Amino acid sequence: MSGKKLGKPLWALEVSRLMAREVRRKRIHTRIRKKMFGTAERPRVNIYRSLRNTFLQVIDDTQGHTLASVSTLENDIKAVVGKKGGNVEASRVAAEKLAERMRDKGIETVVFDRGGYRYHGRVKMVAETLRKAGIRM
Repeated sequence: MSGKKLGKPLWALEVSRLMAREVRRKRIHTRIRKKMFGTAERPRVNIYRSLRNTFLQVIDDTQGHTLASVSTLENDIKAVVGKKGGNVEASRVAAEKLAERMRDKGIETVVFDRGGYRYHGRVKMVAETLRKAGIRM
């Protein structure tokens, strides 16, 4: 017997595990989107989380337009949270900024699309912050 290990190397297993997680999230998001639709009167708030940042969009699905968006990459948000754009505090600041932009456009009621992510951590903080800012969901 030689000293060779059979199977995939450890890094390949880690990559496939992460890919499986992303495939699962996209499948859940597709299932959610079948039931959820944003209109001009009640647009959809979508969240995307990367490991380092959080991205929020307000979308009118009837016309396919993004009405407002915010991300933790913006300079005014980076000034508050620093380099840590992928944590709960950064999501709270981004949601406050999004609520301000929504009020400027006259949007008061939205549909919350969690993007296939669990309602926990950053996703939960965005929803709670929007509610505190007076946005109805």
